[in-house]
Amino acid sequence: MERTRHHEDDLSDVKGQEHAKRALEVAAAGGHNVLLMGPPGAGKTMLSKRLHTILPPIGFEEAVETTRVHSVAGFLKGQDSLIEKRPFRTPHHTISDVALIGGGQVPRPGEVSLANHGVLFLDELPEFKRSVLEVLRQPLEDGQVTVSRAIASVTFPAKFMLVAAMNPCPCGYHSDPKHECTCTGAQIHRYRSKISGPLMDRIDIHIEVPAVPYKKLSDERAGERSEVVLERVMRARDIQRERLQAEGVYSNSEMRSRHIKKFCRPEDDAEKLMEAAVGKLGLSARAYTRILKLSRTIADLEAEDTIKTHHVSEAIQYRTLDRGL
Repeated sequence: MERTRHHEDDLSDVKGQEHAKRALEVAAAGGHNVLLMGPPGAGKTMLSKRLHTILPPIGFEEAVETTRVHSVAGFLKGQDSLIEKRPFRTPHHTISDVALIGGGQVPRPGEVSLANHGVLFLDELPEFKRSVLEVLRQPLEDGQVTVSRAIASVTFPAKFMLVAAMNPCPCGYHSDPKHECTCTGAQIHRYRSKISGPLMDRIDIHIEVPAVPYKKLSDERAGERSEVVLERVMRARDIQRERLQAEGVYSNSEMRSRHIKKFCRPEDDAEKLMEAAVGKLGLSARAYTRILKLSRTIADLEAEDTIKTHHVSEAIQYRTLDRGL
């Protein structure tokens, strides 16, 4: 498939939010799942919808597999023989678990499979029913989903990047210096607890997206274009492909425990920082491995063989909810 593309949307359209843009670059480079959290109007949706502009072009084998899924679902147009762009699926928060995961009397793929080798974007994440969110756990872990019915049991591919957006609280303005939050501590806790710990652990990057100050909104200077970021992403992906192809995986997000032990060993000082972070934040084993994967991706973006202290430090910054912010 082509390595060069042109998009109407561009990452440079987004004013400010440099920290969030960097997080999306890391996510694209390693295929990591992302949660964006911030007040209304901060740019969470705008950022999410520009992620596809910095993702590597879909490969031929990926395109064939994705085309098969869309064909089974009956979504291919008459003239379309091969899907040439990574899918970007945006189901509404009223979706049922069957529509999301797949099912029906005759098993059909759901949104997680239609997003195969692409992006599944869930806006206003806590508004989804908890039962719907919980069915995401299997495909996020296994990269596939099995739909069992009396007449057949079918396994569909579901290797997608999950990108989710949410407000920090029901009113949306918790920790926003310009607006007063009207929520109680109990309301904020109930709102965030709609997303279970096991699901949150499967989201590699939690990033805070604050409101953009007027000075940055009115700045006429263009930000970094998507094509520039994409070049760095593709170099990092090439490094990962060379390292991991013999293992049967192609990005850092797909690494299993044996790969992490082999390829994600931090240097001594970085290991000490990781130990301190695990103790202070009370991270789960799964969150610990997510940080190691992120650190590996950040090192790949710098073409570094060794995971160093600043790689781990940056990775920890992408665990906002673990840090209780």
